[in-house]
Amino acid sequence: MPEETWIAEALYPAWGQRFRILREIAHERSDFQDIRIVETESHGRAMLLDGVVQITEADEFAYQEMIVHVPLIAHGAARRVLIIGAGDGGVLRRVLAHSGVAEATMVEIDAAVVRLSRAHLPGIGGAAWDDPRARVLIADGIAHVREAEAGAYDVVIVDSTDPIGVGEVLFTDAFYADCARILGPGGILVNQCGVPFMQGDELRDTSLRRARHFADVSAYLAAVPTYVGGFMTLGWSAQDGSLRRVAADEIARRAAEAGILGTTRYWSPGVHQAAFALPPYIAELLPTR
Repeated sequence: MPEETWIAEALYPAWGQRFRILREIAHERSDFQDIRIVETESHGRAMLLDGVVQITEADEFAYQEMIVHVPLIAHGAARRVLIIGAGDGGVLRRVLAHSGVAEATMVEIDAAVVRLSRAHLPGIGGAAWDDPRARVLIADGIAHVREAEAGAYDVVIVDSTDPIGVGEVLFTDAFYADCARILGPGGILVNQCGVPFMQGDELRDTSLRRARHFADVSAYLAAVPTYVGGFMTLGWSAQDGSLRRVAADEIARRAAEAGILGTTRYWSPGVHQAAFALPPYIAELLPTR
């Protein structure tokens, strides 16, 4: 390998980032996408799908904690959690950190992502893969939510790529309708909605679609350094608007009961509350009722 080898992200045609890599760990083409795992000088190991950075060891905690802990703590009694995507295992690990979770079902369409993550990103999934409460399915998430029973889950977490390629079908009306149907009382759906400074249409379009099936549709924020362009938005959908407004002391009580209080590097009760305060340039992308 040359003394200095760089890898450039291919997400935007006119703006990007690059990483100096120490070595390539794995690179293969699955039935769905190009998968590359590299060792970077600045961010540890990183996974790219079709040339787009999905996760790095250095900052994965920011995204994973926020996509998991906010809905589970807001729900307050989640026992059955469905994860769509998230083949690296980090979301699964954070879900299983909640002591009250009885079963976490992860549905990932690409077996190669799971296999390579388990082999080369062991610190991200950790022991979650072997937790008896984990049910890992290599399957189509669309088909799973279509076939699941009404009220089967308390929280649904959609950790997908952007709405292009393999992730596109996870941003449709039919998918959101099925998510609403399979959620029990007090159920919550969260999904990644991109970086609105660069991907405003993603938040706008998905929010309009979710609003057809959920009474309360909003978004909350996470700052993830490798998702360039400012705040990452996580879409929020529920039937009960009060779930976004849990008091700080109650958030802390629930977190202590779940066993996560004091274990996180990004999420905290204060951050949980503040994440729903949206800058106007983001708030204007949400539907008004």
